[in-house]
Amino acid sequence: MDSSSTMLFNQLKTSKPFFLMAGPNVIESEEHVMRMANHIKAITSKLGLQLVFKSSFDKANRTSFKSFRGPGLVEGLKILEKVKVAYDIPIVTDVHESIQCEAVGRVADIIQIPAFLCRQTDLLVAAAETGKIVNIKKGQFCAPSMIHTCRSWQILLKRLDSLEMKMLWSVREELCLAIVADVTHSLQQPARRKLEGGGVASGGLRELIPCIARTAVAVGVDGIFMEVHDDPLRAPVDGPTQWPLHHLEELLEELIAIAGVSKGKQSFKIDLTPFRD
Repeated sequence: MDSSSTMLFNQLKTSKPFFLMAGPNVIESEEHVMRMANHIKAITSKLGLQLVFKSSFDKANRTSFKSFRGPGLVEGLKILEKVKVAYDIPIVTDVHESIQCEAVGRVADIIQIPAFLCRQTDLLVAAAETGKIVNIKKGQFCAPSMIHTCRSWQILLKRLDSLEMKMLWSVREELCLAIVADVTHSLQQPARRKLEGGGVASGGLRELIPCIARTAVAVGVDGIFMEVHDDPLRAPVDGPTQWPLHHLEELLEELIAIAGVSKGKQSFKIDLTPFRD
């Protein structure tokens, strides 16, 4: 891992009360992404939260081949680099093939592995070889123990789609990881919405996002992953699981308050030895 990645990882791991990964699900246009980054950065700066901006250059894991996918690797990375420079914020974005990792690593500070690809060995190795932080979305089909195969990296950000609270204790203490709770994709539902172009879009339970986020913060996760959109009803991808931008500040204020009451990450350090059989 390069020195800049080590520094960022340490910043994220020690962020209080938590850090935020947020942005629109996919790059819809340069203008839209820049505007979203501007608004989200303003909110997190006001609240004192560390921000990692997220948006995808290609949504390859789609229900329908007619679904919107984004501008692609080359154009998408150009846009993300402009966001990074203009607003001085780290970037996280997805990769889907090993051949993409080198180019993405030149722009992104964190390389994200989609849940469906979390067991693609060559992809994981290629991502790690960039020296960047790797955020692995643990697939619902994988046991929590799968993360132990990555022990030697010691730079891993792990996302919990299903918030498996029972294993947070051992994983976070045993390995050099930062635990990131996905409070939006975890509420995705099978495709339910037909689009004008003939494709379909996933459904979701947006109204439960605050509930999942409150739970995650209360148990002391290191970071919250939340896809945010200024007009979710018109979003071409995953609109039902993107949180409205105009409600972002009030939700984050509530989460910060909860973290303060629960002592956030310190909840992992409670000694339960006297209560064990």
